[in-house]
Amino acid sequence: MLEATVDCLVEHGWSGTTTTVVAARAGVSRGAQLHHYPTRAALVTAAVVHLAERRAAELRAEAEALPAARRLDRVIDMLAAAFTGPLFVAALELWVAARTDPELRAALVPLEARVGREMHRLTVALLDADERRPGVREAVQATLDLLRGLGVANLLTDDSTRRTALLNTWKRQLATLLTP
Repeated sequence: MLEATVDCLVEHGWSGTTTTVVAARAGVSRGAQLHHYPTRAALVTAAVVHLAERRAAELRAEAEALPAARRLDRVIDMLAAAFTGPLFVAALELWVAARTDPELRAALVPLEARVGREMHRLTVALLDADERRPGVREAVQATLDLLRGLGVANLLTDDSTRRTALLNTWKRQLATLLTP
């Protein structure tokens, strides 16, 4: 049901992702869906939590398999792919909807704070960054903010050429910032 929710957000947006549509896509009864998730906000926030945790585990597993050579480049490429994938698109749908939906906003703000902290910790770990060094914490956060912005820019058109050029420049700068 949670994966069906994200699929619906990507395909239909917030307004088209009703609990009825999600239940049908997931192949469950409306009663079963309501039993587990009594509101649409509860359903979509649970879906984001579930898939964010799963994606973080996948990123950790992918990173473990990376060779030491060019690790920073490959980690940034992995993270960039996460910020252009379906989970990111679904999250953006929720962010925009939460701006004017008080119930969704109340559910989403603490969730996004938690997911943001976890993504920051994950990025620190994947880059083997030492946040005790001046400027490193900010460099990691700037990386995530850059990736998020590039993901948004990619929503309406294929922005891969510009994204690749910007990321190549940022990778060189980040390597300098992270190297003791």
